[in-house]
Amino acid sequence: MTSPDQLVPGELSDVGLDLIEVGQEEAPVVRSTYVRIWEPLKAHGRLEWSDEEWAAELSHPAIRSWLARVQGETAGLLELEVSVDGEVGIVVFGLVPAYQGRGLGAMFLTRATELAWQLGRPTKRVWLQTSSDDHPHALGNYQSRGYRVISAEPQ
Repeated sequence: MTSPDQLVPGELSDVGLDLIEVGQEEAPVVRSTYVRIWEPLKAHGRLEWSDEEWAAELSHPAIRSWLARVQGETAGLLELEVSVDGEVGIVVFGLVPAYQGRGLGAMFLTRATELAWQLGRPTKRVWLQTSSDDHPHALGNYQSRGYRVISAEPQ
């Protein structure tokens, strides 16, 4: 996405979604949330990271992370990476299984994209990448919000 005008906002859910920014002190919660999201998908990535590895990631100056909460319960995870050249990557994005299929993904991605456009210096592009390990609805959600496929690799 090369302009905030390209964002196609998702429909609002009747469930409130709060984004709470977290730092290295929340590494155990971030780690467990990541595992809850990607372990059922048989994904790889950071499943084996320790609390210490997560704390190191969360302390990096280019990294900003948020927990998505619904009525105080952790429902998802977002990590943005801000580059010096004005690009912001949505490098971690997902909902825990109990919150999937409830109309939250579109709203969550809308909020994540809006945050990404606000973090740059100025932001020139917001990007994300997906894989066959992601939730089956992930790519459709990304494209419905206005993201374009730039490249695809065979599985």
